Amino acid sequence: MRRGVAIVAAGLVSAVVATAAAAPGAATTAPAAAPLAVVTETTAPASTCAGAWSETTAYQGGATASHHGRNFVAKWWTQRESPGATSVWTDAGACAGLESDFVISEAEFDAIFPTRAAFYTYQGLVDALAAYPRFANTGTDTMKTQEAAAFLTHADFESVGLRYVKEINTANYWIKCDYSQSFGCPAGQEAYYGRGPIMFSWNFNYKAAGDALGIDLLNDPWLVEQDPSIAWQTALWYWNTQNGPGVMTSHEAMVGGAGFGQTINSLNGALECNGGNPASVASRVARYEKITAILGVEPGSGLSC
Repeated sequence: MRRGVAIVAAGLVSAVVATAAAAPGAATTAPAAAPLAVVTETTAPASTCAGAWSETTAYQGGATASHHGRNFVAKWWTQRESPGATSVWTDAGACAGLESDFVISEAEFDAIFPTRAAFYTYQGLVDALAAYPRFANTGTDTMKTQEAAAFLTHADFESVGLRYVKEINTANYWIKCDYSQSFGCPAGQEAYYGRGPIMFSWNFNYKAAGDALGIDLLNDPWLVEQDPSIAWQTALWYWNTQNGPGVMTSHEAMVGGAGFGQTINSLNGALECNGGNPASVASRVARYEKITAILGVEPGSGLSC
């Protein structure tokens, strides 16, 4: 993820293959990153999941249904309105005991990322979905699957098949601290390097995403390489809330009909689109077509930028 303007990033660039840059003499050294271990917390047991939500079922007010590992209660009669994506449903919290109803199954996830690092678990992705319930949960089944495929395509590209958890070019770490921000870089100048499925980086992105997700990522950015769910949540934050150098979020591009090409624009803009790097665009499109083929869905129109 490269530097943008103001508090949000202008776009992404594959951090695991980024060109090295010389660090200034005044660069400070960040604390050593914590080992790649899942962060666990002591929490109350989740309630038992109600029956899985069905698009064809008519629900009366007060009826319960589970969706993406959470229970929901209908406020009034409803049908074909996804829990979490419409105001008719009240979120009753996380639940346990029911298989995920995410549009991509664990077997399909395994097929898309056969050589991924153990850190990137399917369950971590599913757990992260509650942060942005409209993701892959808006429109027709085809639209939902295409959005999930597009998102995982960029994760595949940025982290090289989910094989990298953090940016490997350590010479670039110092660059990702923008001291012009009022909050600075409390975790150290070299602490905000790329991590996770889209190589999430820059102190202002850690601050903004952390505030949105209720996680102190500015002071503890290492959480993104320690907790799979948090890693996926940061990627979903960018996907669902940031235009980057584009004119719409990637979520809006996929549910509004603009197509996959506009997600590239939102992620990397002029670095790749409009002749910036046609080979990179072609690689992303080819990966997207491969993933949609695995999922058995057409890729749709507007593939390039």
